[in-house]
Amino acid sequence: MAPRSKLKIFVRLVSVGPSVAPRFLLRSDVETAENILVSVEGGVATITLNRPDKRNAVSLRMWRRLAELVPELAQRDGVRVLILTGAGGHFCAGADISEFATARADATSGRIYEAANEGATMALRDCRKPTIAAVSGYGMGGGCALALACDLRVGDATARMGVPAARLGVVYGEIDCALLLRQLGLANAKRVLFTGRAFGAGECAAMGLLDIVADGQALAAARVLADEIASNAPLSLDGSKLVLDALAGGTSAARRAEIAAVIEGAMNSADYREGARAFLEKRKPVFVGR
Repeated sequence: MAPRSKLKIFVRLVSVGPSVAPRFLLRSDVETAENILVSVEGGVATITLNRPDKRNAVSLRMWRRLAELVPELAQRDGVRVLILTGAGGHFCAGADISEFATARADATSGRIYEAANEGATMALRDCRKPTIAAVSGYGMGGGCALALACDLRVGDATARMGVPAARLGVVYGEIDCALLLRQLGLANAKRVLFTGRAFGAGECAAMGLLDIVADGQALAAARVLADEIASNAPLSLDGSKLVLDALAGGTSAARRAEIAAVIEGAMNSADYREGARAFLEKRKPVFVGR
């Protein structure tokens, strides 16, 4: 595997007022050997699939790197929201079919490939930070699954999404089918899988493949949404995601102690006190995540 390029980090000390300790805003730019770009600015990490010549089709190495990268970013100090997008006017055309003859040639190699694919999807699905997919152009197959694994999906008029599994003679896996079912409901999930069509932005919004259709470009609208989310209390964001996902997944009873702990932790936090003070003082709160 080719070595990854060096991480360039620029740190700027910012004063946030006399009553609050200075904080660091991190800006970094990373390019990996796996055709993935990362930028972090103002609490928002943007992951860009960077194979525009292939409409950002995901290779085996890219699946594996995504599975590593998402939890790495979620643990990074200062990162509050993740955006996933694609370069060159397309989100992601899905898996790179050109490497199937070697990387997915039979059932054995297919299982290895699917494990890498599912690892990336689950990393997004299980990310403890809020995640947003910014979808322009094609979001097909595995690309559609990556978008569905995010918490929210922002598209634009160019977006075309779907799952062409039936046209390739493959059966969509349990994890990806569960994402379709969770977001679209049974009838629309069957419609997507049975037809194998690429649906336009309007139909995607009607079915639930997209949550927001932007007037302008998807990434710009996603960034506005991410900035709005990132301005809120991190403990509240992370805790709300945990509770909602537990309820949606039917695991809230098993995770009752974990849920109680995040609720109690938020109530005991400095951010809770800051939020109350800011409300009374009619100013914007400055949250630090503790």
